[in-house]
Amino acid sequence: MFRVSPEGFSLDGSPVRLLSGALHYFRTLPEQWPHRLGQLRAMGLNCVETYVPWNLHEPRPGSYDFSGPADLDRFLTATREAGLHAIVRPSPYICAEWENGGLPWWLLADPEVRALRCQDPGFLARVERWFDELLPRLVPHQATRGGNVLMMQIENEYGSYGTDTGYLRHVAELMRERGVDVPLFTSDGPDDFFLTGGSVPGHLATVNFGSRAGEAFAQLAAVRPDDPPVCMEFWCGWFDHWGDEHVVRAPEDAAAALDEILAAGGQVNLYMAHGGTNFATWAGANTKDPVTGERYAPTVTSYDYDAPIDERGGVTEKFHAFREVLSRYADAPPPEPLPLPALLPSGRVELTGSVRLFDVLDRLGTGEPVRSPEPPSFEELGLAHGLVLYETTVPGPRGPYPLSVQGLADRAHLYVDGRPRGVLERDGEQQVPEVSVPAGGARVGLLVESMGRVNYGMGLGDRKGVRRVLHTQQALHGWSARAVELGHGTPEGLPWGAAGEGPGPVFHRGHFEAAEPADGYLALPGWTKGYVWVNGFCLGRYWDRGPQRTLYVPWPLVRAGRNEVVVLELDDAPPSPVVEFRDAPDLG
Repeated sequence: MFRVSPEGFSLDGSPVRLLSGALHYFRTLPEQWPHRLGQLRAMGLNCVETYVPWNLHEPRPGSYDFSGPADLDRFLTATREAGLHAIVRPSPYICAEWENGGLPWWLLADPEVRALRCQDPGFLARVERWFDELLPRLVPHQATRGGNVLMMQIENEYGSYGTDTGYLRHVAELMRERGVDVPLFTSDGPDDFFLTGGSVPGHLATVNFGSRAGEAFAQLAAVRPDDPPVCMEFWCGWFDHWGDEHVVRAPEDAAAALDEILAAGGQVNLYMAHGGTNFATWAGANTKDPVTGERYAPTVTSYDYDAPIDERGGVTEKFHAFREVLSRYADAPPPEPLPLPALLPSGRVELTGSVRLFDVLDRLGTGEPVRSPEPPSFEELGLAHGLVLYETTVPGPRGPYPLSVQGLADRAHLYVDGRPRGVLERDGEQQVPEVSVPAGGARVGLLVESMGRVNYGMGLGDRKGVRRVLHTQQALHGWSARAVELGHGTPEGLPWGAAGEGPGPVFHRGHFEAAEPADGYLALPGWTKGYVWVNGFCLGRYWDRGPQRTLYVPWPLVRAGRNEVVVLELDDAPPSPVVEFRDAPDLG
């Protein structure tokens, strides 16, 4: 039996020090899980922690997926086979720099859900339905049932969001009613307002920080004097946003902060031990001001996080520094690190096939265009992520007036009578100064791309699309909207050939040979912005504004023999479309 007391943790009557590391099953592929878990053991950890993203497992209301990368049962079984304890954080909300903080996009289109993360009856009803599906899968893995899961989280960093402690108590009760009998906990920043807003009497409160452990644990003790010192998230690295600098933390600095936690008698969970990748369209976004929700900052595809185990599963200088610190607190010497799989040789891949997006909208769209007086949101169109082509006719004749958008989320290409007129961005230019209209009127089109829903702070509940379009002061009405979902399998049945001249995004396709399944780093020099698929699997987004310059290709995606690469370039491809495999990552 796992127990929590003011003195610390015990398992089956013996004291235990949890040396844990975060590793998200949904940011790696199932074939890679044993290797990544083995690397945690080699660093000196005895426990693994993971979130459970609701939106991954319930992509549409009442439709559940626990297969492939979403096979939670298989992952938890692998953690036990690796000889690791486990901490599971199945909150309705997880943050994690993950799309919408793990909350399903369709909650934003549900008329019965009036508010998120509170005692709104509609929201709680959806949480209960989700827990009815999820928790029976977790309960058998608890240490109380012969498994290795020692603790579960109630909600994540709720003190950073709200004060509805009744909501937190209700979530805890839902978990208990469904068979969760291991200790429950919350995790928040160490300041008093975080802890008083986010903790639950009778359940363990833990704190998240990256340095100054003594101060953080003292703040925790002042609010929760009967709780042992636990750092549930030791931020040993950080994540990146598109257009910002790549963030790194010196290994010696991070190792010293880790030693301070352990020297103070604390329990620790490294966030992240291994970060992995935000495949497909799962990367979230932040706002530069989490209080006002201003200045949108989407997260890059890589979630390497400057973690001690890198995106490919390799050990780093930080790994060795942590291993040295952890060895002083572990019960036994750790095993040796595991070798890496093969790496694809460096080389160029010519993309010789192409097709224009606008030529295949009928094949890619979700059905007939939706007609609406005003532009419908992605959520109203039933679209998780991708592109929506909004079109309307502006009556004429009229002189040159500014054409502007309101509520753009997140980036749009503007076309007037089929001709490109500019690129508009949520945190950039949202107006074209002069758009004239001839006597017969002009057809205005906006191709809008979604780039990740905000996952933290007051920006949560981020809807995609366009709210309103104006020509001078006049709102434009009579819209059609055609949705194209992106982020999953490669669009099928495309008539590959030569795209020729014309406006709009272009799909490009090429092939490469591999002697065996192997990892790779794919670079797109000269390309601007878009998405990449390898053998039908979406690696994620790329963007020339960086900092990330290569996309990680996991070996399970690559097969011996012929392999396919598909790129959807939204802006401008190089004159000779070529991608490159390189022998090292470039994260900026």
